[in-house]
Amino acid sequence: MPRTAIARDRLRSPSRYAVEDGDRSQLGNLILLALPKREYSQLSPSVELVRLMLHQVLHEAGERIRSVYFLNNGLGSVLTVQPDGKSVEVGLIGKEGFVGGPVIFGFKTSSLRVVTQADATAYRLDLEALRKALPQCPQLKQTLLRYSMILGMQSTQLAACNRLHNVIERLARWLLMSQDRIEAKVMPLTQEFLGQMLGARRASVSEAAMQLKKAGMISYTRGSVTILNRPKLEKTACDCYEIIKQQAIRWQAETE
Repeated sequence: MPRTAIARDRLRSPSRYAVEDGDRSQLGNLILLALPKREYSQLSPSVELVRLMLHQVLHEAGERIRSVYFLNNGLGSVLTVQPDGKSVEVGLIGKEGFVGGPVIFGFKTSSLRVVTQADATAYRLDLEALRKALPQCPQLKQTLLRYSMILGMQSTQLAACNRLHNVIERLARWLLMSQDRIEAKVMPLTQEFLGQMLGARRASVSEAAMQLKKAGMISYTRGSVTILNRPKLEKTACDCYEIIKQQAIRWQAETE
């Protein structure tokens, strides 16, 4: 996707909100919610609640990471970008996770582009503030490492999915994964952008969406998709949806 087609870090002052020390009343991000009170109090003075816009780039492939984001709602799409500008989605991030995995391992740049799929809010933390906090927040560090593994597992499975499964199966899987994170039946979406997410031609995505619509699973208008029959959509999706979901559940159980 050409960079000019994506909003780049367009955060205005009215869209920024200070987070009071220890106050979790606005929290939706599951990582921050699970932190011990001491660790959250250590982190909160440096955290800023920001409003994110549709198609806003949070990290660009090859560029230096300056902030990490704990999504409060909405959806982040993780993309691998080719030299010709074409991109394919290899991960989805919602309120269960965060954007900025490479910095946890000591890296300064991102190998992937992360772009928002819907208007959202997130808790932004400058890179240096995170680095200073991690030695004093062992649970935060452990949780971020674990989430990085989950996102890596998801990316591996989606790489196989993009190679092995047809567009209808992949579209159904994408819609399910997105709804799990947005937690709404209606999702902002254009077929052009979805084609870039799935690595498919726009015509192929249009045909797949029409098949799902005819089967009564979804309805769509320009700019949005509504899931009408989730059980049927789950039967149509490829096995990758359940593989990713069940592996995350197994790993979660192993840490409890």
